[in-house]
Amino acid sequence: MPREDYIATIGLEVHVQLKTNSKMFCGCPVKFGEPPNTLTCPTCLGLPGALPVLNAGAIEKTILVGQMLGCETPEVVKWDRKNYFYPDMPKNYQISQFDLPLCLGGGVPLYELAYPKDFQKDIVNPGKSVELTRIHLEEDVAKSTHHDDFTTIDFNRAGTPLMEIVSEPDIDSPEEAVAYLNSLRQILVYSGVSDADMEKGQMRCDVNVSVRKKDTDELGTKIELKNLNSVSTVRRSLHYEIGRQIDELDSGNAIVQATWRWNDDTEQTQIMRVKENADDYRYFPDPDLLPVKTGDFIARVQTDLPELPHEKVARFESDYQITHYDASVLASDGALAEFYETAATGAKSPKKVANWVINNLLGELKEREIEVSDCPIAPEKIGGLSDLVEAGTISNNQAKEVFAALFEKPDANPAAIAKEMGFEPADSSEVDTFIDQAIAANPGPAGEVAEGNDRAANFLTGQVMKLSRGKANPKQVTEAILAKLRG
Repeated sequence: MPREDYIATIGLEVHVQLKTNSKMFCGCPVKFGEPPNTLTCPTCLGLPGALPVLNAGAIEKTILVGQMLGCETPEVVKWDRKNYFYPDMPKNYQISQFDLPLCLGGGVPLYELAYPKDFQKDIVNPGKSVELTRIHLEEDVAKSTHHDDFTTIDFNRAGTPLMEIVSEPDIDSPEEAVAYLNSLRQILVYSGVSDADMEKGQMRCDVNVSVRKKDTDELGTKIELKNLNSVSTVRRSLHYEIGRQIDELDSGNAIVQATWRWNDDTEQTQIMRVKENADDYRYFPDPDLLPVKTGDFIARVQTDLPELPHEKVARFESDYQITHYDASVLASDGALAEFYETAATGAKSPKKVANWVINNLLGELKEREIEVSDCPIAPEKIGGLSDLVEAGTISNNQAKEVFAALFEKPDANPAAIAKEMGFEPADSSEVDTFIDQAIAANPGPAGEVAEGNDRAANFLTGQVMKLSRGKANPKQVTEAILAKLRG
């Protein structure tokens, strides 16, 4: 049976470490890259007699995310013990949430630029929002590192506030899964609750995927792919696993519910363990933690909800009259959006400022391996540079030279650099003389301009720029040539 006759159904469970100063149930600091087992105490080590104390900041950050994603928060929530035996959880249970989590429902909008670049022109469901089941808050486990013949465990991570975001089986393709993860990360970073850096383990993903024939309503048997640590890995593993399941069904074999992993070396999924039934973790309410009333938390976060990326895009289009694409690029990163807005405020042409930021600044920063937040040039300088071009003080090519010089002299004023480089505008009467000389020396192109050929006008403009040694404003020169030759 052709692969087009099958439908894939995908759901994601995303674990996100919250950006808090201390752990979820103790006062140990949350830091990355510290020496192993130095950020621990009896509580996060699970020693007998140690009691947990709730981190109110983690609760507030989780509710904030829920509000941004349109979730409902129950009036009362509680914490439960999820029982299992594994070396990374020495007390043999994880404090999590079961039937009364902090957030229920909601959805994640899929932003166009969040899709893989090679797929952005073929988006099947533009404007789609992936429905969520829940968001709950729990403690992270220790980090196990498997060596050839032994395993080491670092408890620095144990107890870090961990938000688990569970989607409905509402994702139809690996590309939508990529868009979901990128859109979700964008929102998390916007809200300031997490850096969501997958390379540092601050955002981790488990995937549930099944396939079924198009004429079948009942979902197929799901396979869980564990611990996928990058967006590209999610896409590659899903493409492989969907193909593998289709091949199994076409061969007449049944799919057995199981947990699989992705092998980056072989580019294949591999079975870890078979699950005949869903795991029974024997949840029960944690007797050491009282239920929490959420009303005050909700009231606090609602007074300071950040602007969502798609809301910022709409505002940029309206306030600055830039294209939807430019607004989407600029709003894709919080620091970039802030840089642009500062640069565009008070500028003569916010659209030209957007062009400078997208087409010049981002490329230069990438070349120099500098983040926007660490850009040595103040955003006001980009706005000022754009104004110099808009006013006709310097040409666009001259502005590019000034822009390059700004990286070497970030404290200097663009106008001062332009003057230092000799980029002073030519006298208008002198430019008019150059135009007359260019027309007289090129009667053929001049005649073509008079008959409506704009390309010939560009040729004459080039001649004038040579005569003025680049000091004339090309836009103004072209307008003057058209006025002379077409009346």
